[in-house]
Amino acid sequence: MAHSSWFSVRQPLAPRRRFVLSLMSFGIPLLIWCLVSYVPAVWHPMIKITDPGSVSYFSDGMLLNKDLFYKEQDRLEKEGKAPPQGIPANPVYLPTPGAVATAFYTAFTTPPQRRDEKWLYQSLGDSISVIFLGFLISSLIAIPLGILAGTFDLFSRLTEPFVEFFRYLPAPAFGALAVAILGINEAPKIAIIVIGTFFQQVLVVANTTRKIDTSLLEAAMTLGANRLHLLFRVVIPGMLPDLFRDVRVLLGWAWTYLIVAEMIGASSGITWFITQQARYKNFENVYAAIMMIGFIGITTDLLLAWLSRRIFPWQRGSKA
Repeated sequence: MAHSSWFSVRQPLAPRRRFVLSLMSFGIPLLIWCLVSYVPAVWHPMIKITDPGSVSYFSDGMLLNKDLFYKEQDRLEKEGKAPPQGIPANPVYLPTPGAVATAFYTAFTTPPQRRDEKWLYQSLGDSISVIFLGFLISSLIAIPLGILAGTFDLFSRLTEPFVEFFRYLPAPAFGALAVAILGINEAPKIAIIVIGTFFQQVLVVANTTRKIDTSLLEAAMTLGANRLHLLFRVVIPGMLPDLFRDVRVLLGWAWTYLIVAEMIGASSGITWFITQQARYKNFENVYAAIMMIGFIGITTDLLLAWLSRRIFPWQRGSKA
């Protein structure tokens, strides 16, 4: 039945239906955005002046609240003077999808308004380098520690109680301390990302390690494997596919902490670019920059998913 095929419990849909629904997951929000920003009857709470008429403080292209516009229009009509003319418009902070799409190009080609500011591609480069270094440092320490904690109860009892406590401390709370110790360049940003992802990684990796089938460990010990053999020939190879998926998820958290980190004593990066563009009221550039973060994130995730299928071909039947 068609109903059961669409709403089957924990059963995958047909490939074509999955593809259509994936398009709809992006298409529906885009459609709502288009309706709100293009259709006056939906949400156009302001008036864009096309002819200021006899109002001295009105100017062409000015955005006004509807009540003020109609009040001035009625007043001038009663006085027999030329009333202002205008069309319904969105607030300046809600650009249309077309304006944002154009900003994807113009944001890269438009020079900064101040000489000491950076181009968009430079800001993106700074943010990507901070993400890479922060997450790399965090992973190099957290992943081995998590594997040890998930394998040996000694390491679990020694580390996880403190990690459980520390992970509830918000990483941004250490921002002022990081700036005081490390300065105002890239180092405090990297430190915030390390703090924000390290403790989560330890717990996630430890939990993934514990999912190893106990029968595999028992079989290895029966065949005479020692602790090092169990760790390097059974535990680590057995958990690598799940570990790879964990890293993909945790990398998304790193991007979230980047936005927070770049708001603390920073003068570069994509968040700095967004802040500056919002200050100049170039909101189409703000939306474009925010979406660029999403595109970079999803592209990285798809690349890692593709790499996972290449490295672990026996896992192709699993859903990443």
